[in-house]
Amino acid sequence: MDRLRLVGLAAGGLLAVCGIAWAVGGVLTAGQVPAGTTVSGVAIGGLDEAEAVARLEEELGPRADGDLTLSVGGMGDVPGEELTLAPGEAGLEVDYAATVAATGAGGSWNPGWLWERVGGGDEVAPVVSVDDEKLDAYLSGLDEELSTEPVDGAIALKPQGPRVTEPVVGLALDRAAAQDAIVAAYLSEDGTAELSLTETQPDIDADDVARALEEFADPAMSAPVTLRFGDSAVQLKPRQYARALRLVPEGGVLVPQLRPKALAQQLGGLVADDGAAPVNAEVRLLAGKPRVIPAKPGVTFDQAEVDAAFLDLVTRPEGERELEVPAQVVEPGFTTEDAQALAITEQVSEFTTYFPYAEYRNTNIGRAAELVDGTVVKPGETFSLNGTVGERTAENGFTEGFIISNGIFKEDLGGGVSQMATTTFNAAFFAGMTDVEHKPHSFYIDRYPVGREATVAWPTVDLRFRNDTPYGVLIHAHLTPSTPSAQGVLTVRMFSTPYWDITTKTGDRYGFTSTATRTLDTADCYPNTGYGGFDIDIWRYWRRVGSDEVERTEKMHTTYIPSDTVICKPPGSLPG
Repeated sequence: MDRLRLVGLAAGGLLAVCGIAWAVGGVLTAGQVPAGTTVSGVAIGGLDEAEAVARLEEELGPRADGDLTLSVGGMGDVPGEELTLAPGEAGLEVDYAATVAATGAGGSWNPGWLWERVGGGDEVAPVVSVDDEKLDAYLSGLDEELSTEPVDGAIALKPQGPRVTEPVVGLALDRAAAQDAIVAAYLSEDGTAELSLTETQPDIDADDVARALEEFADPAMSAPVTLRFGDSAVQLKPRQYARALRLVPEGGVLVPQLRPKALAQQLGGLVADDGAAPVNAEVRLLAGKPRVIPAKPGVTFDQAEVDAAFLDLVTRPEGERELEVPAQVVEPGFTTEDAQALAITEQVSEFTTYFPYAEYRNTNIGRAAELVDGTVVKPGETFSLNGTVGERTAENGFTEGFIISNGIFKEDLGGGVSQMATTTFNAAFFAGMTDVEHKPHSFYIDRYPVGREATVAWPTVDLRFRNDTPYGVLIHAHLTPSTPSAQGVLTVRMFSTPYWDITTKTGDRYGFTSTATRTLDTADCYPNTGYGGFDIDIWRYWRRVGSDEVERTEKMHTTYIPSDTVICKPPGSLPG
C-alpha cells in the first residue's frame, strides 16, 4: 500500500508541476507571435502583436509600396511589353493587424497553442486587402489600352472587280487571370505578374469571305448580263451594275443585297425613263474626242420584276446570263448603230478668227456658237446657219450690235453673228464641204481672210454647205470672250473621217474702186473713215486623202464695194 501511495503522490506531483507550467506558459506567452514565425521573410516570432505590426510596417512596408512589374505577353504581330503598377492604383495594400492575427498571436489555454508558442511558428503569408472597385477600374483601363477590336472581313463590289477587306483577329486581356496574377505578384520576390492576351474572333472571318467570293462576288463580276425587252436587248457590264450590288454582314455571313435605286439609275442610262419616249443616239465631243452616246429605246416595264431576278441573274454561268423582261418597246428613230455608221472619228478641219472687244459681240457670237456647237451634218445633208441659229431676237438670247446695211454701219439685233458665219465657212471650206450658199460682206473687213468670208442676215442671207462625203460631220464651236485688254477668239472645228485634202490659192486684188463721202443728219448716224473696194479670186483644190491628184477645182469670185466715209451732222440740220 505504501508503495502505491508513493506512486500516486509522485504522479500527482507531476501533474501539479505540469499544471503550474501550463498556467505559467499561458500567462507568459499571451499576446505573443509564435516563436520562429516569419511573414514574407520578416521575422516576428516572439513579438507581441503591436511590436509585430510595427516591425512588419517598417520592414515590409517599402516592399508593399513598391511598383509591380506587369509582363504582357505578345501575340501574332502584337509585341510583348512591360508596364509598371503602383499597388495603390490597383487598390492593393497589406493588412498588418490581420496578418499578425493570422500567425496565431493572442491568448489561449489550448496545450497545442502553447506548444507552438514554445516550439516555434511557420512562414505566414501576409493578408492582402484588395479594393475590388479600384482593381476592376484599373483592369478596365488596361484592357482598353492593350486590346484590339477584331475587324470583320468585307467585300466591296467595285467597277474594277471585288475589293476584299481581310478579317483581323482581335486581342483582349484575360481579366480574371490578370487579377489573380497581380494579387499573387504583390509582395512576391520579383514582384512580376505575367498577363496574357486572348484572341477575339471577328463575326465575318476568312472562311465567310472566301465563301461569299466563290458563291456571289466572283460570279457577279465575271461577265455582262443582258436584259431583253421584247426585241430590244440591253447589256449591262459588271462595271456598270457594280454600284447596285453589295454584300452585307448578317448572322455571321455576308449576304448579297441589291440597291434598287442604283440599278434603276443605271438602266435609265440605257433605256428611256419607264414609259417615256425613246431617245435618239448622239455624237458628242467628250474630252476632245468624238464619242457615240447610245440611243435609248422607250420601254414600259415593271422595275420590281427586274429587281427580284437580278441577284440570281448575275450569278448564272456564261451563256445563261439573260433575262426576259415583259415590256412594251418603242425603238428610237436614230439608233446607236446609225450613229456609229457616221464614222465621226477625228478632227478634219479647224479655223480661228479674232475680234475686238465689245460686249454685244461676246453675247451674240457666244450665243451663235452655243447653238451651232454639237451639230451633226449627215452625209448628203445641207447645213444652214440661219436654220441652226434661228432668228436673232432677245428671246433667243441676242442683243443689239452693229451690222452693215446699205454700205454703212447700223445697229440691229444679232450684230456680230457674221463672225460665226465666217469662221464656220472656213472650217467647212477646209473640211471639203460643198458650198451651197455664202455671201461675202459688201465691203472688206480686214480681220477676216480676204475673199473667204461670209455674212448672214435673218431670214434672207444664209450660210449653207452640203456634206457630200460618205461620213458624218460633227461641228464644235468655242468662244473665248473679248476683254478691254484682249481680243476675243472664236474657233470652229469639224470632226469626221478624213476624206478630202484641201489646198487653196488667193489671187491678187484688182478692179479697185474709190470711196465716197456721205453726210447724214439722222439720229442713227455713225461716223466712219472709208476705204476703197476691189475684186479678188480664190481657188480651192480637192484631193483625196493620201493622193496627189486634183479631182476638183473651185473658183470663188468676190467684189468688195468701197466703205463710204460717213460724216454725221445734228439731226435735222441738213436742208431737206
